[in-house]
Amino acid sequence: MEKNNSMIRNQFFSPFLAVICLSFLAFQCDDDMTQEDDSAQLEVLRLEIENLAKTSICNEATECKYIGFGSKPCGGPSGYLIYSTSIDTEKLEGLVSNYNKINAEYNSKWGIISDCSIVNPPTSIICENNICVAVY
Repeated sequence: MEKNNSMIRNQFFSPFLAVICLSFLAFQCDDDMTQEDDSAQLEVLRLEIENLAKTSICNEATECKYIGFGSKPCGGPSGYLIYSTSIDTEKLEGLVSNYNKINAEYNSKWGIISDCSIVNPPTSIICENNICVAVY
């Protein structure tokens, strides 16, 4: 029985420990990080967010929404992420908020510049073939 409990603990603890270790590596606050390292971290977060948003579907029971995504160096979002309420919207909105903050810090840290144009949000969002689609 003790051996089974130990195995169960190890099956839970090992992946948990791996996730914690990878998190420390991925989000280390080390001055030796290069711009490429920081950019790669942003890319991983961006893909996680976009993949979550892509799993959303729309129908009569869901609502299509959008959220400012990314941070332009002059301020404001880089674009807008379209999603539906069929997913964990609190999780998505938290991830986007964190991404936007990290993106703004990246821009400042590395002196990123842009055209400072304002990205307009969609005028509306429609549900087409169970996918939320932005209308501009």
